[in-house]
Amino acid sequence: MPILTRLAEHDRRPLRFMLDGRPCIGREGDTVLTAVLTEAERLRLSEFSGAPRAGFCLMGACQDCWIATETGECLRACTTFLAEGMRLLTDPGAAP
Repeated sequence: MPILTRLAEHDRRPLRFMLDGRPCIGREGDTVLTAVLTEAERLRLSEFSGAPRAGFCLMGACQDCWIATETGECLRACTTFLAEGMRLLTDPGAAP
């Protein structure tokens, strides 16, 4: 079940992206963090404990919101805007 529910701004252009091999839709102007958390229950798993993570400071200072792309690039989800066709992984070790 997603952590976030979009309550407003439904009129912004939809952007398609893949999350763990599954098609998803965000909105133009969404950060990766917002787009992922409106589709999933976590952003990633902690590399130390395996616990679910969903971002912490939400302004790019804490290093807690890194997410991987299918090509192995790491993005700071709270400060990176969603782009059409992004292919993101919540668990890079389980790439589709």
